[in-house]
Amino acid sequence: MFEAPYLLFLGEAPDALAAKMAQGIQDWRPEAVAGQFRMEGCKADLGIKDLTIKEAAAAGVKTVVVCVVNRGGIISESWKSILVEALEAGMDVASGLHNLLRDEPDLVAAAERSGQKLHDVRVPSVKYPIANGKKRTGKRCLAVGTDCSVGKMYTALAIDREMKKQGMKSDFRPTGQTGILIEGNGVPLDAVIADFMAGAIEWLTPDNDADHWDVIEGQGSLFHASYSGVTMALVHGGQPDALILCHEPTREHMRGLPDYQQPSLEDLRDVALRLAQVVNPACKVAGISINTQHMDEAKALAYLKEVEDRMGVPTVDPYRQGAGRLVAALAEI
Repeated sequence: MFEAPYLLFLGEAPDALAAKMAQGIQDWRPEAVAGQFRMEGCKADLGIKDLTIKEAAAAGVKTVVVCVVNRGGIISESWKSILVEALEAGMDVASGLHNLLRDEPDLVAAAERSGQKLHDVRVPSVKYPIANGKKRTGKRCLAVGTDCSVGKMYTALAIDREMKKQGMKSDFRPTGQTGILIEGNGVPLDAVIADFMAGAIEWLTPDNDADHWDVIEGQGSLFHASYSGVTMALVHGGQPDALILCHEPTREHMRGLPDYQQPSLEDLRDVALRLAQVVNPACKVAGISINTQHMDEAKALAYLKEVEDRMGVPTVDPYRQGAGRLVAALAEI
């Protein structure tokens, strides 16, 4: 992996969700972050120090991390002069976008001139097998969502952190660029050839001790017309013993799809559980994670109670309240 401290590059992110990669790194690896770089018109703000490229170099930044998540994962032409400046100032550049740094001739030339490195996080480094569906030892938990960007990674990280705090055997298993940047390893699942996606998750979550939990980072949504395929690979390749349903209740429509509405939690439960039971008939829904970041405390607590009463399983915002009740439910499986 690449060296910290990081400068988090937010570009012209139109909203906070477009900078979710930066927010994730800041929330879960704050000790590695020196500051943020925002271009004119950027609507995202992590609430940390803004640094110019010159200031970042003087502060000892080792890597500029491109943290803008846009539709299609494109490196904008407007970013290139800034990234070239960073390379020439002695910093590496890392990116998790589909549009690879190594495919941009001007960035490659700048890296060669300066002796710095370009790190493409979304490049698989393993020849993954085709899934075989064989039962593996150990336990596995998968976060599944009503939509993209509803808190599946935060849920998995919070569960893993709480399990470790309690002395349980646990590993967070990243499947996306942000999780990989936080953990230092994982599978960039949406860059894996389709036939090998489920096999990549089998590889990521191998046989383990009977009381060991692999907490798998979710991706996409079974109900999202654009990204359902990656979720299906996680469900079957992960062979989960438990599902955590994830939801963000304040959205007006599916992320990036204004003509589609989020499904109900009941629909998510019924569809995800049925598909998970194809590879693990004993799979259960252990709890629900609600992203309440856009609600005040009173409204959040009322909503959590209503969902828990309706669905009959522990329902929390694990980032806001802690994942203790979810871990307690998992420990009973």
